[in-house]
Amino acid sequence: MERKGILYEGKAKTLYLTDGEDFLVQYFKDDTTAFDGMKKEQLEDKGLINCAISMKIFEFLEKNGVKTHFEKMLSPREMLVKKCEIIPVEVVVRNVAAGSFSRRYGVKEGTPIKEPFLELFYKSDELHDPMVCVNHVFLFGWADRDEIDFMTKEALKINNLLRNFFANIDIVLVDFKLEFGRHNGKVILADEITPDSCRLWDKSTGEVLDKDRFRKDMGNVVESYKEIYGRIMERYGE
Repeated sequence: MERKGILYEGKAKTLYLTDGEDFLVQYFKDDTTAFDGMKKEQLEDKGLINCAISMKIFEFLEKNGVKTHFEKMLSPREMLVKKCEIIPVEVVVRNVAAGSFSRRYGVKEGTPIKEPFLELFYKSDELHDPMVCVNHVFLFGWADRDEIDFMTKEALKINNLLRNFFANIDIVLVDFKLEFGRHNGKVILADEITPDSCRLWDKSTGEVLDKDRFRKDMGNVVESYKEIYGRIMERYGE
């Protein structure tokens, strides 16, 4: 399928139009940002690794009954995806206290949460992605009640699947962010699932393997992403 002009360029990905009106090309860049884009670097091969990880996770979720925008890989940095109207709400699921959750509530990082904890954030760099509740999402018209109910239930289902997915490669799924979109009138999972959008810690050592290595200047960001991909391929590769 032929790639055409840019539809949208984000911090880590670019979406291109295609000659098929129902599909887009999602291109993974090496750009790496944090703190609403205040910190930015290019990390060689990060886009390649993220594209490969996201593809394997989307395939896994599809096999387990989760509808996603993923269609197929086009190149090491590109995947063909269904064109979606993105709902401007980030759905975050937390299994272990970390990041902003720990800062807001004074909970020590690494403290297990009694049950998966779901939070919603309005997707807006200008407003620094403020936390919102279900009523905000409905009253501002970002999604209707049925869509909100679906997104929250689907996020918890995805959490159960991914906790097992990562546990099988000795990684703890600490928390992660999801985005959903409307495709042909139905809400499906969109965007990406990568170490950029998840917190992932080694089960045995507690070593950070995700984007926090970039946020906290820990180094070896791409090497850690490659470690995750290597474990995925060893366990789930074909």
